[in-house]
Amino acid sequence: MRVDHLDVPQHLRAVPLFSGLSEPGRQNVARGCKLHRFSRGDMVFRAGEACEAFHFVVSGQVRLYVASPTGVEKVIELVGPGHSFAEAMMFLSKPYMLNAQTLTDTLIMTVSKQAVFNELERDPRFSMHMLSGISHWLHRLLLDVEGYALHSGMQRLIGYLLRDVELESDEDFGVVTVSFPVSKAIIASRLSLTPEYFSRVLHQLESENLIEIDKREVRILDVRRLASYGTI
Repeated sequence: MRVDHLDVPQHLRAVPLFSGLSEPGRQNVARGCKLHRFSRGDMVFRAGEACEAFHFVVSGQVRLYVASPTGVEKVIELVGPGHSFAEAMMFLSKPYMLNAQTLTDTLIMTVSKQAVFNELERDPRFSMHMLSGISHWLHRLLLDVEGYALHSGMQRLIGYLLRDVELESDEDFGVVTVSFPVSKAIIASRLSLTPEYFSRVLHQLESENLIEIDKREVRILDVRRLASYGTI
């Protein structure tokens, strides 16, 4: 994909924050957008840098993480295609509070703070979409805090495996395949687990004939039994 030929207004339509904008509004915001191609391992931004934009992943994968002075890292979120990040920080008028690093070759659309603010002044209804996006981010954060505080490590891992399964449905799920988009160590950090514990629980679930592991793929053999196993 050639960056200079990408239709920016078209991609803005795919960003939930901009889905309700008029075509002129999208064109206005598009003028404040830039496309950046990153190689695997590149830093999109670092904690402490000025936050003058938020970012939308067109293709690839980004990890958001914090790091201690001793170098210990904690993954806060994994961001894939179709998702944005740093919207809330953009409104704080403070530097970035975490780091963003690509996990694969990644194409990112950066939306300038000034372009967003200009459109908010022009069309106050746009603020509802921004509030909705930030509220969704806050909701995910609260679910994470709840998981860390109330759920065991095994429950968090099973919840991750079943994150895209509608358990309330009456359908017969059959075998469900889950692909890890990044390394197991990164996913373990995202779930606040050590890599060793993460692997141990996976193999325990495999020994119970609940899953089959094939490198970065996990085949869930019995969705409902796996879900109930997490409550034991």
